Amino acid sequence: MRNVIILGAGGAGAEVTFYIEDHNSKVGVDQQIKIVGYIDDSKEKWEKYNYKAPLLSNIDSFTPKEDEEVLIAIMDIGIREKIIKTLLDKKVKIGSFIHHSVVMPEDLDIGEGNIVFPFCILEKHATIGNYNFLTSYCFISHDCVVGDNNFFSVAGVAGSVKVGNNNYFGLRSLVIPGIEVGNNNLIQAGMIVDKNVKDDTTVFYRFKEKVMAIPKVN
Repeated sequence: MRNVIILGAGGAGAEVTFYIEDHNSKVGVDQQIKIVGYIDDSKEKWEKYNYKAPLLSNIDSFTPKEDEEVLIAIMDIGIREKIIKTLLDKKVKIGSFIHHSVVMPEDLDIGEGNIVFPFCILEKHATIGNYNFLTSYCFISHDCVVGDNNFFSVAGVAGSVKVGNNNYFGLRSLVIPGIEVGNNNLIQAGMIVDKNVKDDTTVFYRFKEKVMAIPKVN
């Protein structure tokens, strides 16, 4: 059994907690995870989600132990980037969590600190770096190369896509085969990326500024 501390007591932390509890109910003791506690600046967040494990400290006062690892449950890419640096400076082990339902080969080339929610598909011959966060139903296809600290929100990249670092893929966004996405980009929800994206770019499309709701006529 692994001892983990969840960094982030907000909504992402609540989801990570829920999926760990679900994971523990379906795997053997040797694969189970014990949540030791939470790191956050906000006691209100910790109280809101009624966590069983205690609020330990904030990140500045956190002192790591040899038998513990930290899972980063933060959605904001910029904050995640700073937190990763702080944890590495403190020589904290940044752990991974991959839900038992994820479809992936045993020999997948994947780094450390990745969190992968249920029902994701990580295909054979993909290469995945460190500290990425994938919510449920994401997919990374064959021959893709994904860098570090990317957030995928029910998103997917098709075959032979290259993704750099610190990118946020919004809800239901997709990248078609062979495309390259650089660093520090924001792909808005629902976008289909069919052209290369360099760095520091927001990809979005607005067909209509006004959203109309037409009531049903009986």
